[in-house]
Amino acid sequence: MAYQAGRQRSQPRPVPDSLEAQAYLQDYARLIEAVPFPSVVFDHRWDVVLSNAGFETLFSGVGAHPTAMPGDNFLRFVLFHPDAATVLGEHESSWCLPMLAHFAAAVERHGQDRGLLSIRRDIAQDPIMDAAYRHGLPHWIRAVGPGAVRHDGAVRPVVHPDPRWGSTDCRIVDDTPKTLQDMGYTRMTLVLREAVRPAPGGPGTARTTRNGAAKLRAV
Repeated sequence: MAYQAGRQRSQPRPVPDSLEAQAYLQDYARLIEAVPFPSVVFDHRWDVVLSNAGFETLFSGVGAHPTAMPGDNFLRFVLFHPDAATVLGEHESSWCLPMLAHFAAAVERHGQDRGLLSIRRDIAQDPIMDAAYRHGLPHWIRAVGPGAVRHDGAVRPVVHPDPRWGSTDCRIVDDTPKTLQDMGYTRMTLVLREAVRPAPGGPGTARTTRNGAAKLRAV
């Protein structure tokens, strides 16, 4: 059963076993489709279960990839897709490192999960990312504090293909109802902020640097 309209997915979408759960997800898909901001539901492996048109539009410009499409597995997209940095601003510090921290926590909880082990093997094949994961990540978490690795409430830069938004920020909101939690799913919505444009003839507005400015390659 497919819950996402738009592009053809390269991987099958995880589907719950019970008909009641499937019916709930069908209705929940209608709910998130009514949200104008990019919204996605994923499981503990970051395999995407639901996503809305806003999510599809945000990532509409990325090229094809066999394993790291944003509508298939969001973690793989952040870590491995060569186009990720064209959409996710300050890609390494604002997205990669927090996602690696979430991945490390998932491995602690689900250490024998084959999907997570597959991601870990792919991380190990990249010497820079593997060193960041094994050695740099604990130092980074101590430096920026636990708040920097939380999704909910985090403000992170994105580059939207719609010029109304353009290069802007989004606040990540985790709004997961108990029914989704019981299924092992998480909902994440990226609440976009309209780009601040300078007044005619006035100076440009510089982006404020956020915590966690260390680059992945420098960890």
